[in-house]
Amino acid sequence: MSTVYLNGSFMPMAEAKISPMDRGFLFGDGIYEVIPSYGGKLVGFGPHMTRMQDGLDALEIQVQIDQDHWRDISQQLIERNGGGNLGIYLHISRGADSRRHHAYPENIAPTLFAFAFEIPPAPQADKALASTYKVSTTEDLRWKRCNIKSTALLGNVMHYQQGYANGHNETILYNAQKELTEAAACNVFVVKDGVVATPDLDYQKLPGITRFMAIDILRRDGNIPVEERTVSLAELRDADEVWLSSSSKELAPVVEIDGAPVGDGKVGDVWLAAQSLFVKHRYDY
Repeated sequence: MSTVYLNGSFMPMAEAKISPMDRGFLFGDGIYEVIPSYGGKLVGFGPHMTRMQDGLDALEIQVQIDQDHWRDISQQLIERNGGGNLGIYLHISRGADSRRHHAYPENIAPTLFAFAFEIPPAPQADKALASTYKVSTTEDLRWKRCNIKSTALLGNVMHYQQGYANGHNETILYNAQKELTEAAACNVFVVKDGVVATPDLDYQKLPGITRFMAIDILRRDGNIPVEERTVSLAELRDADEVWLSSSSKELAPVVEIDGAPVGDGKVGDVWLAAQSLFVKHRYDY
């Protein structure tokens, strides 16, 4: 991918320059979104924009660009980078100051950066073709504002690396009370006796867009019960099915946790029904 957007202009990636005094570089003082697109069609654009604005408000970063402008930037990146299956990364930091100081500076312009990158084809609802995941579990040691999609991702990166070093695809996290929070880069769902459950939102969890869409789609369909509530680590280990959710994975079946199979160790029927509905409605948002 060769063309990026930086502070109002499209340019070759090699020409994009950001000050080393940018607070995104020095402090991780910024927010970001990643929006998948398939054949030029963006998935979940509206909810992604709402979450981005929530993050900007939480960090008190003022940006005078509306959703239509962000959509135009995203579509231009798709077109300028050849279309196909692309993720659109949007990044807003507080901007560059003349000194390194913890307090929010006044009268500096935010840095706006965006680029496109290749992603796999849209996930389908097919047991034979499904990407399956083996995961680790560990106690969640990140900060207490995980509801903000901050660019300061070191805690998530370290937890992801724990699983990766064990030969796993992800790390599912739980708090000191042995309650699930989320995974290092995903939200988590468990299925027991046909009922889907996912941890309810608070400061410990990112309000995932795929999580939101999946819950909304399942509830509108009405055939698969879905609950937002406290989910224990014991429930995770006893589940018939476990799914990860993210913008790139959609609903992804987990077949092994800490070396033990989930249910019968195969992709489940509830996943198949839920992912079928997601595929049908992925462009509704």
